[in-house]
Amino acid sequence: MRLSNLKLKNFRNYHETKLEFSPNINVLIGENAQGKTNLLESIYVLAMTKSHRTTNDRELIEFSEKSAFLEGIVEKKTGNLRLSLSLSKKGKTARVNSLETPRLSQYIGKLNVILFSPEDLSLVKGSPAVRRRFIDMEFGQIDAVYLYELTRYRTILRDRNVYLKQLQTKQSTDRVYLEVLTEQLAKSGAKIILKRLEFLEELENYAKILHADITQQKENLTFKYKCTASIDDLEMNQDAIEIRLKETFETIVDKEIFQGTTLIGPHRDDVSFKVNGKNVQTYGSQGQQRTTALAVKLAEIDLMRAKTGEYPVLLLDDVLSELDGERQTHLLKAIQDKVQTFLTTPGLNDIARQLIKQPRLFRINAGKIEVKPETIIFYPKKENES
Repeated sequence: MRLSNLKLKNFRNYHETKLEFSPNINVLIGENAQGKTNLLESIYVLAMTKSHRTTNDRELIEFSEKSAFLEGIVEKKTGNLRLSLSLSKKGKTARVNSLETPRLSQYIGKLNVILFSPEDLSLVKGSPAVRRRFIDMEFGQIDAVYLYELTRYRTILRDRNVYLKQLQTKQSTDRVYLEVLTEQLAKSGAKIILKRLEFLEELENYAKILHADITQQKENLTFKYKCTASIDDLEMNQDAIEIRLKETFETIVDKEIFQGTTLIGPHRDDVSFKVNGKNVQTYGSQGQQRTTALAVKLAEIDLMRAKTGEYPVLLLDDVLSELDGERQTHLLKAIQDKVQTFLTTPGLNDIARQLIKQPRLFRINAGKIEVKPETIIFYPKKENES
């Protein structure tokens, strides 16, 4: 899978831009606050219909403009697709080959992307919400059923929380409607949990190999799905998971009414990563945490290819500056000649210069892009750069 062309209009600090990309590595280079990450973000938004940096779409539209437009040509084994996304105060409109998609969930997955930013290095030590978002964003791209069920679950969850608040404040007293919502939530939640368990098992298989390579076979990486309803093994089928959820809801219903919110379910579950049997979040060094995050992100590439038949597009937002030489080497070797990559950086060090072959350079300054497809300028290494 490749993104060959991109057109932007009124997106962030890009008034009107048309670009052609290399099928290999594209380096977006320039000083801070010039638009490197904005360009990377535009590719993410084109793929996912939303930003990884903000929940307010208005921030994506150029100041003083009323709408923004993004369009790209995606080259796939089955043929080329023209994807477009319009943003305005009225909402979003997504099109595939000029045909509007009725639901955004039907559009997501046409262009698969993996984003790796400095924030992703907190995948291990960050909050459970960070890991849930990671699961939902990545799995949602490769499984339309998962994405649909996740959307449905969130709708039911919102309705249930509203009704729990009404019961808490005595605006309502009838628990029959709560039972109906609980049954719906348990059914939908069971589907999501089972999918997560299956996906995480596959992702773990890829990540273990990568992690062992990075640590020279000294460390063994494993995953553990931490379910609020004590469901954590693949031997349970969907019906069994649903029953377990219902039973747990029955035991905590009074507590939920008292607090006015849903206390268990996929929206509160978590994933832990263990190295040699010890929780990396609690007992791992910063180096181990970063190695784990790197292995997990690289494993996504292999998982997406296994599930979709094609490699995704990789977006690296100033990651090299956060990794030491050894981890940079593993990252760059893993993607070379395999994955179309977009990399933002103020400058590349000696390791990157040696490992990145024939990159296409996009020099960015105040939203203006100078393309130099045959040459690349490397900034000298800073004194404190390891």
